[in-house]
Amino acid sequence: MTRKVVLAAVFVFCFASAVFAQKSKPEDEKLRMVQGSVTDAQDNAIVGAVVQLKNNKSLQVRSFITQEQGAYQFHGLDPNADYSLKAEYQGSSSATKTLSAFDSRKQPVINLKIDVKK
Repeated sequence: MTRKVVLAAVFVFCFASAVFAQKSKPEDEKLRMVQGSVTDAQDNAIVGAVVQLKNNKSLQVRSFITQEQGAYQFHGLDPNADYSLKAEYQGSSSATKTLSAFDSRKQPVINLKIDVKK
């Protein structure tokens, strides 16, 4: 009797795990990302610039420090929200660019340019 209960519990656990694993994948597929690079006026990559991503719906702000080639990326973005992107480096900042909810691309590329003051 206890063996049947244990087998039933294991079966239910395995089944529930499979159901939850399948549900998370479609949610992840609905999310999008944005990536790009930050450059100066002469198109040189800026390593160490701070890129800020603001969700205009929730007002949440996320930051990313650019890496090699001035690259940045943000994952897990709500496709139903507009986002504002801006980069800052040594007191200078880029123009603010918008990633619209109407932009249906899953992985848009938005490059930012900063006129660095010397």
